[in-house]
Amino acid sequence: MALATRTDRRPSMPRTLWDSTVGKKTIMAVSGLVMLLYLLVHMFGNLKIFFGPGDFNGYAHWLRTLGEPFLHYAWALWIIRVVLVASVLAHGVCAYQLSRRDQRARPVGYVHRRARASYATRTMRWGGVILLLFVVWHLLDLTTGTAHPGGYQPGHPYQNVVDTFSTWYGDAVYIVAMLALGLHVRHGVWSAAQTLGAGSPTRDRALRTVANAIALVLTAGFIAVPVGVMTGIVS
Repeated sequence: MALATRTDRRPSMPRTLWDSTVGKKTIMAVSGLVMLLYLLVHMFGNLKIFFGPGDFNGYAHWLRTLGEPFLHYAWALWIIRVVLVASVLAHGVCAYQLSRRDQRARPVGYVHRRARASYATRTMRWGGVILLLFVVWHLLDLTTGTAHPGGYQPGHPYQNVVDTFSTWYGDAVYIVAMLALGLHVRHGVWSAAQTLGAGSPTRDRALRTVANAIALVLTAGFIAVPVGVMTGIVS
């Protein structure tokens, strides 16, 4: 007599993580922290523009020689880019899927929306869209030079930055995007702490203070560059 065989298989751990709501929130939290770390480093690097073209261009060159001679020229930079792209995709896809699940669970909107969430929470979705569009513009402007005003100069990042922020629309796009970033980070840091188990009623106030501080530092640090160009401090 033949023995019955099981044809069903338990889903793998990565699949279970991806399919569950908790798993998607965890992926969002981890990918968000990866991007936050990059943003902090990127902001401090941007501030080198206040020390002149030599320092700023030298920093840009260093990014491409990072890891040499173990890594070839620009390999480390491409590894960082790949990790960032993966983080952005994972973050965005999970955010979209969680939003769709929330809509299916509550097809009728909340009567008192203000009681549900803060302004930053309600604008997370649109803030993410604004930031995604900004990243595309930013890459076309200062990485490929496709959308750069006044003629892109490869190997001269200092002058390219000054060119961009010498236009009113370059300043406007950048400042609006950085304000959206501040709101996104303000809520995202606190939300990631809750998801990863760092939150508690006793630590809630401290976590919100930390989230507000990080958002303020990032926003002010990034906006300082176009303001510097507009005021003539950077020229």
